[in-house]
Amino acid sequence: MNLCGRLILSLILLVLLPAHTLVAQAQTVTESQNLDEAIQRIEKTVEGLRLSSKQLETAPESELSALAFRLDQRSIRLMDAIAKLARQVATLPEEDPERQTIMKRMRADLVGTDAIIFQRIEGLQKRIAANQARADAAGEPDVYALEAYGHGLEGLRLGYYAALVNLIESREALGGSADDLRQQAETILYQYAEKLSGLIELLSATLREIKTKSAADTGNTSLQSAATEIRMEQGIETNRLQALLKLMARLEMDTVSYRSVLLRETSGVSLGLFDIEAVMVMLGDRWETLQVALVEKAPDILLKLVAFVLIILAFRALARLVKRFIKSALNKPAVNLSALLKDILISASGALVMLVGIFVALSQIGISLGPALAGLGVAGFIVGFALQDTLGNFAAGGMILFYRPYDVNDYVEVSGASGLVKKMNLVSTTITTFDNQTLVIPNSKIWGDVIKNVTAQATRRVDMEFGISYSDDIEKTERVLREIVESHEKVLAEPEPMIHLHKLGDSSINFVVRPWTATTDYWEVYWYVTREVKMRFDKEGISIPFPQRDVHVYQQNS
Repeated sequence: MNLCGRLILSLILLVLLPAHTLVAQAQTVTESQNLDEAIQRIEKTVEGLRLSSKQLETAPESELSALAFRLDQRSIRLMDAIAKLARQVATLPEEDPERQTIMKRMRADLVGTDAIIFQRIEGLQKRIAANQARADAAGEPDVYALEAYGHGLEGLRLGYYAALVNLIESREALGGSADDLRQQAETILYQYAEKLSGLIELLSATLREIKTKSAADTGNTSLQSAATEIRMEQGIETNRLQALLKLMARLEMDTVSYRSVLLRETSGVSLGLFDIEAVMVMLGDRWETLQVALVEKAPDILLKLVAFVLIILAFRALARLVKRFIKSALNKPAVNLSALLKDILISASGALVMLVGIFVALSQIGISLGPALAGLGVAGFIVGFALQDTLGNFAAGGMILFYRPYDVNDYVEVSGASGLVKKMNLVSTTITTFDNQTLVIPNSKIWGDVIKNVTAQATRRVDMEFGISYSDDIEKTERVLREIVESHEKVLAEPEPMIHLHKLGDSSINFVVRPWTATTDYWEVYWYVTREVKMRFDKEGISIPFPQRDVHVYQQNS
């Protein structure tokens, strides 16, 4: 009898139990027909495997691979179902005599199954090796089909390993000894974990080498295609190692070193595979590598660091000189620019020199500028998309600098705030209020609203209004107001001050007084005229009425 036939026979022996006895026991535990249904499904699967095994013996050569693949799949599913059935039987009460009978029968039927599974795994490994040899010798497009078939065979390998773990757990659940089986399984799983870990590390090293060559030859599409294929292969091997580590964890095997490989060499790996121990192993490996590199390349590294620092210092000094030169050039009388724009140009010139210095310094320590600039372009696009509001502030700042609605030390009212403009950049404007509070306002809010520059003009009109009683002399009042206005030295003769009777109020006759003065003297004139009006009106007997209300009280006798 061939190997496949023996596997089917062993599985049949495993499940040929008295169906009515198992159903009775299952009803005692679960009070349902689940166990009976499971046995019926297993019996149907066993019958199907008998037919597949016979078909495999007489099938033509061209169909052997597909039939063997299908038989492996169904065998793995059958072993999983049997393991599940064994765990259900293990839940029966220990004192139940039927449980003891069933357990003895299942233990006896499980004898010899170990060797058959290991033989099946060994045969699968030979098929994998043969398929890999054919893939290495094949050309396109056959190589892709063979590689896909190889991935399927690797999936079967993991399926058999999972069935092996299930078998161990089932045997231990039935109270049997699985020490020898566990030892053999751990050996196989460790060997496969070593293979996958080594393959992942090899792919990572190859990928790093390709990236280095791609940096020197950015137009080589072959290198880029090779890197893409290696990343795909690395992802496949990573998934296999993850699945394998879950099986090893079920057997309580030590997987720290393999989890550290996943953490070190791959990205996007499930965090559930890691703990502090794996992280410490990874950091230890990195530290050892760093120590070796430092010992071998310490002189070169030190020389490059010194060159980097010297270049940065040199460009820093150059940036200061450039800023001084730009400042001197912009402060010439012939240059008609706002103080805000001058400050920004001076700062930008220094920053530009420093940016060039940083790129030169990086090139001296072996960092290629081409990929760095390309990376900055991609990063700039991403950051720009994420910071749309900030870019709006940049645009608004540029418009403010171009149209110059205000300058440093101008008194402005913008976005509900008022104060003196102290400084501005492309993002925001800083305003200091008269009570010494600092307000930072985004440029987009300023440019998108009304901008009131109070001090933009050289002269301002001081608007004031004073009221007198209806019984006072109007001509005398006009004369007194004009004398007060013309007596102040900072009131301008041109334009001529306006003093007119403005309106007849409810309680007073109101005059408007509107002298002109220099913008810087606005408040001095305002306060002086207001004070003098009160003092002269009192001296001249002119009254300043205030609102009054007469209240009449009527008393009515009851």
